[in-house]
Amino acid sequence: MPAFTPTREKIFGPAPSQDPLDRNAKARIMTAAHAYNARYKQQGQHWGPVTRSFFGVLRALLYCFQNDEDGRCFPSYERIAKAARCNRDTVCEAIKALESAGLISWVHRITKIRVKERDLFGQLVTRWQVIRTSNAYVFRDPLPCAPHRQGYKSENPGGPLKQDISLKTQPPAIIILDPTKPLDSALIRFGQATGALPAPAG
Repeated sequence: MPAFTPTREKIFGPAPSQDPLDRNAKARIMTAAHAYNARYKQQGQHWGPVTRSFFGVLRALLYCFQNDEDGRCFPSYERIAKAARCNRDTVCEAIKALESAGLISWVHRITKIRVKERDLFGQLVTRWQVIRTSNAYVFRDPLPCAPHRQGYKSENPGGPLKQDISLKTQPPAIIILDPTKPLDSALIRFGQATGALPAPAG
């Protein structure tokens, strides 16, 4: 059984950037998702923990929304659902499953807007209000040498709006590949063919 992550604390910040993913990196992430399913597939499951619909969400994030210039990716659930041809609830569950599989990480994006309201004396005044917009996603390339950017962690997880935004470096998620397993072996050969992994000795 996969080790599912507990309920995550709320993490706030701007849309994080990462090095743009080329087609080889995107293919590695998709292959890693298949390897994860092969490792944790249970009896009676057709696909595994990452279902066919969840693969559709991952594919949409990688190929429809990940910016090829700055690596940013922050579509709304509604836009993801439309691209993946599923409903909003499926997108929500897919994000959780993909994070548990170590394929993505994400942060709540926030922004400030000015709103008008009346004060105690009935005068119209404006004030700043912090609102949440959409999630911003970072992809985890399974190669140990792949670059990983910073994670975002709130220093005041209990507060609803007054959140101090800080950067905290997180260690890269490393997937150990077993060359005796077909999918892991295919991923290793793929890395060697693209030059991301050293060629076998001899």
